[in-house]
Order: sequence, then structure tokens, then C-alpha cells
Amino acid sequence: MSAEPGTVRPGGRTARVRTAVLRAAGDVLAERGFAHLDLADVARRAEVGKTTVYRRWGSVTGLVADLLADMAEQSLPREETGSVLGDLRANASLVRWTLADARQGALFRAVIAAATCDERTAQALRRFYEVRVAEWAPCVEQGVARGELPPGTDAKAVVRAVSAPLYYELLTTGTAPDTPAAERAAQAAYAAAVAGVYVS
Repeated sequence: MSAEPGTVRPGGRTARVRTAVLRAAGDVLAERGFAHLDLADVARRAEVGKTTVYRRWGSVTGLVADLLADMAEQSLPREETGSVLGDLRANASLVRWTLADARQGALFRAVIAAATCDERTAQALRRFYEVRVAEWAPCVEQGVARGELPPGTDAKAVVRAVSAPLYYELLTTGTAPDTPAAERAAQAAYAAAVAGVYVS
């Protein structure tokens, strides 16, 4: 079976082309939204051949899927502070920073909007969050091992509980969450976890 378009990651010129194309695609999404994402325009912006883009990614949704995979890989690793609350605060701070960033925040809004009407984009977005949640889940698991949280706590559910209100604020108000919002999200998820809300 052949690989999905855009998922082969050799080095050299091919890697440089991929980097340039994904950067251009992200720029278009942030500036104009999913509806205006066009492979020919992306090729022009990336200064690569249109045929190369069509052959490698095949479609706009293939390009978005690869962009999300790349973003998941490039996201900052988890920060371990020695306590569950500290780790959840670090996670909330990273999510807040991402959503407040002029390019990243606009890009996420565009991709989330596209995911509501395009199944392949929705699948790619789910994979992105699976990677990011799995990156931070060990912080909660370590908290369980230290006795900070009840045994059986669903680590991934706790991590999702931190970011959910921050994304909701962005999507419902159009305004990126601020630092107090990130602190509230971390505190609320932690309090719920301590109370056993996330015990499976």
C-alpha cells in the first residue's frame, strides 16, 4: 500500500520542499481560511512547481492533513514541574500561548471550521490532538504514581479538560484566552481530578 500524500519524510531537497509548502499552506489558512486554500497558490507562495505539489499531496485535504501532522511533531514537548498542578498549568500556558499567537490562533480557527464539513480534515485534526494529549498524559500518570491523584484517573481526560475551555473561549468569543483563563482551566481540571471526577 502506498503512503498517504505528503507523509513520506525523506531528507534533502524533498524535505526543504515539504517545509516550504507546509509553511505556505499555514500562511494561507491563517490569512484567508480553508475556503481559499488552493494548491496552485500554495505552490506559487512556496516557490515550487505546481506539479510537485499536486503529485505529492494530491488535494487540499491531503495538504492540511500533512500540515497538522507536522504541527504535532513540531509542538513543544511537555514540561514536568514535579507536581500535577504545575504540569497542568504549563500545559494550559502552552495552549493559551498557541491560541494567542496571531498566526497559530488563526490557523487553528480555520482548520477547526474546515473539520466541521470535511471528514478528512476532521480525522487529521483528531490525530493532531491524539499526539498532543498523549505527549502530556504522562504528567498525570506520574501524579497518580506520586499519590497526588486517585488511582484509575484517566490521564488523557484530564489533559483534554485543561485545553477544552481555552478552545471554547476562542471559538465562542473570537478572543484568545488570557493568562487568568489558563490558570482557571488548570485549577479546574486539577480540582476535578483530585475529587475523582476522572476516575474510570
